[in-house]
Amino acid sequence: MKLQMFQVDAFTEQVFGGNPAAVCPLTNWLDDALLQRIAEENNLSETAFFVPAGDGYQLRWFTPEEEVDLCGHATLAAAHVLYSQLGFHQPELVFSTRSGLLRVTRTDKGYQLDFPASMPQPVSAPAELIAGLGQAPLEVLAAFDYIAVYPTADEIKALAPDFEQLKKLGLRGVVATAPASDKDKDVDFVSRCFFPKLRVNEDPVTGSAHCELTPYWAHKLGKQQLSAYQLSKRGGALRCELKGDRVQLTGNAVDYMIAEIYI
Repeated sequence: MKLQMFQVDAFTEQVFGGNPAAVCPLTNWLDDALLQRIAEENNLSETAFFVPAGDGYQLRWFTPEEEVDLCGHATLAAAHVLYSQLGFHQPELVFSTRSGLLRVTRTDKGYQLDFPASMPQPVSAPAELIAGLGQAPLEVLAAFDYIAVYPTADEIKALAPDFEQLKKLGLRGVVATAPASDKDKDVDFVSRCFFPKLRVNEDPVTGSAHCELTPYWAHKLGKQQLSAYQLSKRGGALRCELKGDRVQLTGNAVDYMIAEIYI
């Protein structure tokens, strides 16, 4: 059996930037164990699979370790493949997922993703989080990740996590964030994202984390539209907007590779 596969760099306008995702279009679902083995073989933070379903598509995401409930950059990558490679041309693309219906539209500023918002709540800092990050944050909150808030972007850049400590935490991962520095006039907040339990020690650009970060920073900064930058080695930019209980994330994507999988 041969399967077509695309590799896309998401939340960037340049190859080798943003977050790479593999995208595998399917005509019907394969066995879950096979999907997981493909994701493990790809060894990217996410491999997305989709099948046609009515007027839209069913979409699933797999890390090298397990299937996940929500992934922003692989959703963007899947939408990019459908629009740029597979002839999809409707104004709106609808994915049915574990996190409900996710809508994507192509705009003159990039692909706009409509995702559920998740408002982090203040919690006591677990000892493993402080040991894992090596520096106590100003405050710690929790949604589906721990959110560690620091005073400055320089402190985010300087973090050197102990991933074995972070693996002990109960939630999906840890998102460290801070307001952007004064010299970054077009950015409101920055972040880094760590998911060692998923075999993704540091994710280059994490759309799902911005479903937690956008509500937090919208409340903190008193504005609904925000610009974000993820301070990973590859780096990535997102435009974020809080709209009630939804977050709209806008970013670009570029093709890196078209391949065939032989099984």
